Amino acid sequence: MLFSSITFLYYFLPLVLILYFSVPKKLKNWVLLFSSLIFYGWGEPKYILLMALSIVVHYILGILIERHSETKKAKFWLIFSVCFSLGLLGYFKYANFFIRNINEVTGLSISLLSIALPVGISFYTFQILSYTIDVYRKETKAQKNIVHLATYVVLFPQLIAGPIVRYVDIAAALESRSHSLEKWRYGLRRFIFGLGKKVLLANSLGEVCEIFKKTEQSAVLFYWIYAIAFSLQIYFDFSGYSDMAIGLGKIFGFEFLENFNYPYISRSISEFWRRWHMSLGTWFRDYLYIPLGGNRVKKSRWILNIVVVWMLTGLWHGAAWNFVIWGMLFALLLMIEKLWIGKAMGKLPKFISHIYVLFFVIISFVIFDAATMAEAVERIGSMLGIGRIKVTDIQSLYYLRSYGVILILSIIGCTPLPKLCIERIRRIKWADRIMVILEPIICIVMLLTITAYLVDASFNPFLYFRF
Repeated sequence: MLFSSITFLYYFLPLVLILYFSVPKKLKNWVLLFSSLIFYGWGEPKYILLMALSIVVHYILGILIERHSETKKAKFWLIFSVCFSLGLLGYFKYANFFIRNINEVTGLSISLLSIALPVGISFYTFQILSYTIDVYRKETKAQKNIVHLATYVVLFPQLIAGPIVRYVDIAAALESRSHSLEKWRYGLRRFIFGLGKKVLLANSLGEVCEIFKKTEQSAVLFYWIYAIAFSLQIYFDFSGYSDMAIGLGKIFGFEFLENFNYPYISRSISEFWRRWHMSLGTWFRDYLYIPLGGNRVKKSRWILNIVVVWMLTGLWHGAAWNFVIWGMLFALLLMIEKLWIGKAMGKLPKFISHIYVLFFVIISFVIFDAATMAEAVERIGSMLGIGRIKVTDIQSLYYLRSYGVILILSIIGCTPLPKLCIERIRRIKWADRIMVILEPIICIVMLLTITAYLVDASFNPFLYFRF
């Protein structure tokens, strides 16, 4: 089920909210648990059993790790937890990838497995691993109530595409949480604006990308229109989902951490990754990079740590070589910044460092979106004018004119400028009073506009659902 669907907006969510706020406090987690299972199983109910198995196994493992915390058995149960979770993820997500590569290298003809990728498995695998690892580290107590643990794992606001929520961050809220009109107000506003980012901006930008892939491209300009449109689409698609998740979490009494912080204003690749998909970066930092030694090791070992983390970051996004290359590109750029150009970049004019970041981020997302590396190389080459290709043509100018407004709005929207303007207006007393009145009206108008778009539109994917 999609957040950006009529079924979710006008049937599922209202029914869940009515039921959730009608039942006593002790039953609220039960409501969230069963509604989340329905949400997850809407498209593929068979994978509910896989999720249930993972919950039961890690519920038992969490208790065993805590019970044997002073012995070597705790480490054994932790290793079992990691192997079990990564084993499931590896089987469903990477088995066919490895089989294809073995066949290509050896010339064998091993049959591919008839398996489908469970939606959101990368996200909930990392969440449940954070639970057992934190119990082992004694950063949290093992959850004795399986309903509470299951609610954490399957919580529908952020189940499918994050943000990745660590158990320690919402452990207290699973036991007891407060609700208020102010939280409702903020949560609904955040959800509707996130929905607008997804439906009105990301979907429109996605249409540009689909047109590009279905037409004969012959101009450098059209390749750049596509590359910029996709870079903006993936930002508004994913950050919009995160906004909706944070908003829904607020309504239900949970505080989810921010996942994006205007990454496209960054002045270095290091800064970009402190602002983009922050929950994933934090997870890899706390559970892989630092345990490997981080940057407090010899230079050669640090380089190895960076390579390992970013190779796995790429693979986390998808079982294909273009994702590995995508991750390794960032590893290379981060090493170059750290070892050679980091200090010099701080002295450059801001617009030059911004251009540097945006250029490599856009190139990286062309690799990210390509079906094969050959396709990625061809697109990047065409963007750089390599080969017999025109700089512009009638077709590219037509689509630039048709989607120019949405591109400009999206570029402005991925900066803090709209937020700063609103904050400045709110400093004026009379204007702030008007904004209080206008805010619900704007939200209602936006929701009606989004609804009209959803009724009429056929293009409505969530990019990160495939991860």
